[in-house]
Order: sequence, then structure tokens, then C-alpha cells
Amino acid sequence: MRILIVGASRGLGRALFDGLNADGHEVWGVARSLPAEASSPTRWIAADFADPRQAADDVAAGAPAELDVVIYNLGIWEPAAFSDAYEFAAERDETTLGLLAANVAGPLLVLQRLLPRLLAAGHPRVILTGSTSGLPRSGRPELAFGASKTALNGIADALRESYRAEHLAVTTLQLGNLNTDDALEVPRDEAATRGAGTLIPVHDVLAMVRSLLGLSDASFVRELVLPAILDDRF
Repeated sequence: MRILIVGASRGLGRALFDGLNADGHEVWGVARSLPAEASSPTRWIAADFADPRQAADDVAAGAPAELDVVIYNLGIWEPAAFSDAYEFAAERDETTLGLLAANVAGPLLVLQRLLPRLLAAGHPRVILTGSTSGLPRSGRPELAFGASKTALNGIADALRESYRAEHLAVTTLQLGNLNTDDALEVPRDEAATRGAGTLIPVHDVLAMVRSLLGLSDASFVRELVLPAILDDRF
């Protein structure tokens, strides 16, 4: 498969890039700046989603003419998010607007440009990295981040309905807190011990994506909720 991953330079995105590439897929990575150790520079696209329109144009220019899968993994949050220091009333306008640009305008504009290439594929797929923060009654106070991930759910629903006749499979991954410190090189069982049950190893998300890509064209997973085992919100 030809797969494009937005937000592929580190963390979960890099795990998906490396893992799917190792599986034999042709994988293109999109990042604000290209990794110094990139083994195949021709399969990396530089795009800064602080300006989502320009970033979408850059992605469209660098992406292959034929695509089977787009994974939009980019997601930013407030600087003090997920800590006791977070205070909505203290957030700067620039922070909020930049977050919404990358998390909401970004996927809209990228998908708008790449959809014709996807729909030409035999079994087109879109995978959006959401968050348990975007689910109803998530128990999280981060307003802009939560709102942006809730918006992503709306994007997935509308995109699916718009192109159901074309068999476009759209899946939202609602992920809990991830262990992004341990890359794929760390054994999965070792990575799973970090956080003592409160963090999800990237290996598990990769396993879910592999399963999604292995489905026939007769079905799709609408939404996958993957919290940590000791996340008491679920």
C-alpha cells in the first residue's frame, strides 16, 4: 500500500512510519522539519501546519500521484495541558488559534487536496488520530485541545457520509495517554511497564493500525477507543 502519514517525525507518528515501512508498505512521512536520520529523503515532505493552507499545498506537491491510505496523526495541545498548571483563562490567543489551525484546519485542507488520489484507489482509507479527550464526558479540562478533537470526530462523520458510495473507509483512533518515550526498538512488554498501567505503548497503536489495513473492502472500523488499562475515566 501507498501510505502518507502527517505528523511522522517522532512519537506515535514515527512508530507508524517505521513499523509500516518495515511491513513492506511504501510510506511517505510529513513533518515540520525532516528527520536528520531519514533513510529515504524522497519519502519525506516538509510542511509546517502553523499555516495550514501552505502546509496542505506542500503535502499535495510532495505526495505520490496514487495513494491508498492517509493517516492524519498531527495534534498539538496547550503548553500546560495535562498538568495542574493548565488554566484556560490564561491561554494566549495565538496558542489557541495555532492549535485549531493544526488540529482542525490542517486535516480539512490536506484531505480536500488528497481525496481525488485516494478515491482512485481500490480500497481508500483515512485514519484520524483522535483522543479520548474528544469523547463525551471525557473528564479532561483542556478546552481548545478537547474542542479540536471533538471537531475531528465531526470531520470523520461528514467525510464518511460524503464518500460512502465511493467506499471510503474512515476510522478515528480515540487514544488515551501514550508512552512516546519508548520507540519500537524497545520491546513491547518492557514499554508497557512505563507508567504502571497508565500509558499505552506505541506498539499497541501500531498493532491496531495493522489490523485496520488488513480488513477487506466489505467492512471498516468506524471508531476505536484505546485507553490505558488503569485510566479510571473508562
